[in-house]
Amino acid sequence: MSRSPKQAPAAMPPNPELDAMLAQALGKGDAVAGGADAAEAEDTAAPVASGPQRCGFVAIVGKPNVGKSTLLNALVGQKVSITSSKAQTTRHRITGLRTLGATQFIFVDTPGFQTKHGNALNRSLNKTVVGAVSDVDLVLFVVEAGKFNLADAKVLSLMPADVPVMLVANKFDLVHRRGELAPWLRAMQERHPFAEFVPMSAKNSKDIQRLFGICEQYLPEQAWMHDPDDLTDRSERFMASEMVREKLFRLTGDELPYTSTVIIDKFEEEGRLRRIAATIVVERDGHKGMVIGDKGEKLKRIGTEARQELEKLWDCKVFLELWVKVRSGWADDDARVRSFGYE
Repeated sequence: MSRSPKQAPAAMPPNPELDAMLAQALGKGDAVAGGADAAEAEDTAAPVASGPQRCGFVAIVGKPNVGKSTLLNALVGQKVSITSSKAQTTRHRITGLRTLGATQFIFVDTPGFQTKHGNALNRSLNKTVVGAVSDVDLVLFVVEAGKFNLADAKVLSLMPADVPVMLVANKFDLVHRRGELAPWLRAMQERHPFAEFVPMSAKNSKDIQRLFGICEQYLPEQAWMHDPDDLTDRSERFMASEMVREKLFRLTGDELPYTSTVIIDKFEEEGRLRRIAATIVVERDGHKGMVIGDKGEKLKRIGTEARQELEKLWDCKVFLELWVKVRSGWADDDARVRSFGYE
């Protein structure tokens, strides 16, 4: 259950330690702003020290559309979480894995915490967020650099007192007056005792490298939990449904309600071929027409782009069939929400 947003004190006494932290954070942020897209970089090897094995869980949390999934994909070095401009694209607890040096990072991407609608789907998504932050070694609280509103405050109120929380000020490259960021960071520290400030861009490879080095310090010394070459603990079947849903949202824009979803009806492996049949579920007949498009062109494009992405991801051939069905009111039906795979 979320608590009321914390109110920042009117003033904060001088704090040399905090001032040093701010200066260091802003200095590093300025040095690495801009640059190549980390998600496309071939190597995001970070300054992770050798030594005893470390392994731990890092939750990535924040309101919708602050760049959590983009950050996860950049940290993993490959696409494991779908992205789009539509709020609430991520609906599941997605785990991304990255092993660098002696350290294995287990990143948990979560749905954006929902405050606008109280239907069964959103209740399920919010439960996923709360569960994710309760059993990890470190939380990355992602916000847009220089911004903070009620939706951010709702998420911040969920942060556990016994887990270190790092403030990730994402989209730092879009901040034009960086001198104004120091007062903002000081105000953020008044709201929560953050362990670290990290102004960065999830699309910058150097920022991603720096974040690895900072996160490593908070992970316990223990044996790895996964094979070092693994990138996610999610199945190919799950990734297929997510990829179709991403293309569905990207190609329909704001016309299609967020409650649309994708169900995998068939998933068969034949050597280096995957045969997949999936159903796109919408809530109204009018939505079905949006997805299918004129003479089926929209549905065909969704299928083509999803198939191409999956072939690139798995390095194999994919045969994908898509259907569209109407299931009115499914997002407000607890039983149907569970039957569609939501926790």
